[in-house]
Amino acid sequence: MLEISRRGQAMPVSPFRKLAPYAELARQQGRIVYPLNIGQPDIETPPAALAAVRNADIRVLGYSHGAGTESYRHRLAAYYQRAGLPVVMEDIIVTTGGSEAILFALLTCLNPGDEIIIPEPFYGTYTAFSIAAGVNIVPVTARIDNGFALPPLANFERALTPRTRAILICNPSNPTGYVYRRAELESILGLCKAHSLYLISDEAYREFCYDAPYVSALELAGAEPNVVVVDTISKRYSACGARVGALVTLNKQVYVAAFRFAQMRVSPPGLGMLLAEAAAELPESYFDESKAEYQARRDLTVARLQAMPGVVCPRPGGAFYVLAHLPVDNTEAFGQWLLESFSYENQTLLLSPANGFYQTPGLGSQEVRLAYVINRTDLAAALDCLERALLAYPGRTEPPLTTTEVASAFTAPLLTQLQ
Repeated sequence: MLEISRRGQAMPVSPFRKLAPYAELARQQGRIVYPLNIGQPDIETPPAALAAVRNADIRVLGYSHGAGTESYRHRLAAYYQRAGLPVVMEDIIVTTGGSEAILFALLTCLNPGDEIIIPEPFYGTYTAFSIAAGVNIVPVTARIDNGFALPPLANFERALTPRTRAILICNPSNPTGYVYRRAELESILGLCKAHSLYLISDEAYREFCYDAPYVSALELAGAEPNVVVVDTISKRYSACGARVGALVTLNKQVYVAAFRFAQMRVSPPGLGMLLAEAAAELPESYFDESKAEYQARRDLTVARLQAMPGVVCPRPGGAFYVLAHLPVDNTEAFGQWLLESFSYENQTLLLSPANGFYQTPGLGSQEVRLAYVINRTDLAAALDCLERALLAYPGRTEPPLTTTEVASAFTAPLLTQLQ
């Protein structure tokens, strides 16, 4: 009998897309569905970057070098150098999105059956890449009550086994928005050096830190042999569809092995690199407007969530996500109910249940990730829906409200929306 591979059977559904079919049905029924489930920004892709593709004089769209075109890698190296990172062209492998860079990093640094320690909650797709690479995730749990800060180093030390080969962090974090301080990064790198581990640092959101400067793992003293950085232009330039990322390392052995994996797919996207090269030439001031907009959306989202009874929402320092505890029995059931049974002024919202961001069974069942990637008017409307839905949901875990209280809550004016 034909059977699907064990990898195929173990591959999970995307945690931020699992409710998408219910959203499609809701839209077909004529309801407005606000998409807070996925990190797809509505910020305009830089016109100069799009023009570079539109105006390219190309007769034959051929393969590039397996590591990417030299012209783009030179531009990208200059971008890193402006950020204070000691990176040259020969340290960069251009990849098909940050996703391919994650996979290459795992395939290069770990053998099948090896273990990688990851602070949870973590970007849900790490699970899929680990399954594809035959790698086992060992989670170390961060806590909502301290804003999902890096867990104590002793917790990482207890998670070490003879099979441990790497630690993977996302900074700023997807899904929590936490930004690691220099001292936290130095402690993790110190642990990696003491036990001969790789430190894989996913830095997809480096431009979007709101309360403190960004620190890259590559700028830490002694980072050269241990650190592998995963990067992407998807969020930086609101260019998710270009599918251009990078694996960056100063470790030449890692680079050579990763390049061999890169040769499997021959070359990264040619048109995407044209767009990325033009984007890399934008001045540093380009980020001022988008960063200010995301910060305003963060402030709106956090203020509204923290004002909702029973909701616990730390204030994220970066990226464009919040991970919040909701007073519901199960956020996956709540998310489905939002799309199947709830409507406020013919509107509802799509969210990501947080259980898909944890490796430990049972964690995240009352938490949700919200992506504040839509304009503030729509974001406020989505939060209106959430506020009313939490009052009406049959599976609310706090004592049920009286009919009078519910009516009052639904008719009372909401908090003044932040501008």
